[in-house]
Amino acid sequence: MHIVCPHCHGVNRVPAERLTDGGDCGRCKQPLFVGEPLTLTESQFDTHIQRSDIPVVVDFWAPWCGPCRMMAPSFAQAARELEPHYRLVKVDTEQEQHLAARFGIRSIPTLGVFRSGREVARQAGAMDAARLIQWIRQA
Repeated sequence: MHIVCPHCHGVNRVPAERLTDGGDCGRCKQPLFVGEPLTLTESQFDTHIQRSDIPVVVDFWAPWCGPCRMMAPSFAQAARELEPHYRLVKVDTEQEQHLAARFGIRSIPTLGVFRSGREVARQAGAMDAARLIQWIRQA
């Protein structure tokens, strides 16, 4: 499986049966799984979405958004529980306006699940951790 490093964004190959063993990046030697959401810029986004063989869950949010800030701890909890089978990332729509426009983000928070470079599910609105984890697993 291809896993994108959360630190240097290099693409690593990991045997599927060793996915839960963790592992370190071949390039920067940092852990491949950190158990917390990654903040991505536009330049990093495509690498994670297109090159990762595990589903990537994206939280499109903004710092001024109350529901986004309320959901942040639930999103972090989901990252701790779902890695290494899912990668959770955050995209600040104020800083990355081109990404928000590219994906037609009209309300925030909006969550998207991507597999093999394609969006396979979308949900607008804040969720608690249990509901969020359930939604991700069903997507």
